[in-house]
Amino acid sequence: MRRLIALTPIMVFAALVIVFGAYALHHNPQVIPRATVGSIAPNDALPSLDGAPPAPLHTALKGTTLVNFFASWCVPCAAEAPTLAALKAEGVKIVGVAWKDDPAKTRAFLARYGDPYQTIFVDQQGVAGIDFGVTGVPETYLIDAKGRILDKQAQPLTPADAEALLSKASS
Repeated sequence: MRRLIALTPIMVFAALVIVFGAYALHHNPQVIPRATVGSIAPNDALPSLDGAPPAPLHTALKGTTLVNFFASWCVPCAAEAPTLAALKAEGVKIVGVAWKDDPAKTRAFLARYGDPYQTIFVDQQGVAGIDFGVTGVPETYLIDAKGRILDKQAQPLTPADAEALLSKASS
């Protein structure tokens, strides 16, 4: 009987290893459930930078739209600002999402680098970013008129990248 009592912790540990090992084989904690290319864009209700109450993201998605996640603390976001400004000048609709950022710092960033966005949402907690699958900023999603994600760019947009991304809207 003593032998069985002495082996109990080992048996419990072995059972836990088997249970958690089986779980780990079927679940990768590195993979966050997220919107993917081909799926409908998440429709989180977010406040706008101008102080308007939360509104569903889809209210800003009229026609083909780029949704750009950015932050004031993001150096590559500043680097892509001229490309976004050029796209705006060409009539491309861009919706900004200030990701995990303080609204006052976002305003200062836009004052310094320009505001290429038609609408700017604030995602201070990063919830919409998680729903989209944002892994860092800047990240830009191409959304079609039906709200479907056509493609995404997970690095700063260059003019060539922007052209390649937007060409997928007509494919």
